[in-house]
Amino acid sequence: MAELVADYFAAGWRDRTLSCPCGWQGDSRAMAMELHDAVTDYACSQCGNLLLIVSHPTLEQVRAAAGAGHDEALAHLAIIEEALVRFPPATG
Repeated sequence: MAELVADYFAAGWRDRTLSCPCGWQGDSRAMAMELHDAVTDYACSQCGNLLLIVSHPTLEQVRAAAGAGHDEALAHLAIIEEALVRFPPATG
């Protein structure tokens, strides 16, 4: 069964070695990645077995992690804030 990472900014999920029943071992960078709206799936690069599901962070999670000084969250927040200035959400 695939492992779920609910907190995108949690330390270590990218570097942790996972094992597949087929015998393959590796971290997320060595896996096949499939991007979806709310999550990214990571599968065994040998057999395609789904090993890891990572939830995409909400804006609130990005802000909280950035407020805690998380470097990646700070970078995400800068991109999001620039996009919100350039493309303000519709009000209605």
